[in-house]
Amino acid sequence: MDSMIAPTPVIDLNADLGEGFGRWTLTDDEALLSVVTSANVACGFHAGDPSIMRRVCELAAERGVRIGAQVSYRDLAGFGRRSMDVPAGELADEVAYQIGALEVFARAAGSRVSYVKPHGALYNRTVHDADQAAAVVAGVRLAAGAGATGGLPVLGLPGSLLLAAAEEAGLAAVAEAFADRAYTPAGTLVPRGEPGAVVHDPGAVVARAVGMAARGEVAAADGSRVAVAARSLCLHGDTPGAAELARRVREALDATGVWVEAFA
Repeated sequence: MDSMIAPTPVIDLNADLGEGFGRWTLTDDEALLSVVTSANVACGFHAGDPSIMRRVCELAAERGVRIGAQVSYRDLAGFGRRSMDVPAGELADEVAYQIGALEVFARAAGSRVSYVKPHGALYNRTVHDADQAAAVVAGVRLAAGAGATGGLPVLGLPGSLLLAAAEEAGLAAVAEAFADRAYTPAGTLVPRGEPGAVVHDPGAVVARAVGMAARGEVAAADGSRVAVAARSLCLHGDTPGAAELARRVREALDATGVWVEAFA
């Protein structure tokens, strides 16, 4: 009998980068870009400015890291974490605007925008709000240009209405997981305002990352096991010690035999 060989697990590592503005900096972009395979670059609505966007695109292009547009509600003061009721047409225009702005700097660096990921409140809203999810997808299609038959891949939460809308529109829908966020038994993220929503222990984050990538599961907040089918793993860049934690996650994945590779 022929022996069965299990396929090698493959995962992308993404991080939110360029989350500064003017003299204010938040993420250690250079250090994180030595670890991740995809960079979610702030496009100016929740963070980021033209100079930061250009610098991050140049660094990403130099290191072969994929550039993604991290689109947000227009909420610079609230870091994009305040839910807003933006009309669908306006939101689609704003999403396209952000993608287009980043594309200028990506192309100047010899690269391109490879995917789109919503940020903060917009990300959470598009999990369950069909109108806002459809508006984001409409913005991605608008950025592709008139007459385009396709568009950029969309990165989001498994089971979200955003990914469903992307698939319906013929876009690649890429599921991601979060090693440093607590999960409910239903497989959704515990809201940030609730106790224990963020996992702070570095060892626990590393162990959860390996479990998600190698075995496709994670422990929920109540201790039950939750299936996680993700092609990308998010490493938040705005937490203390993010670059060192990302390095530890990458080393643990390599040691476990997980192949780390961009999805786009």
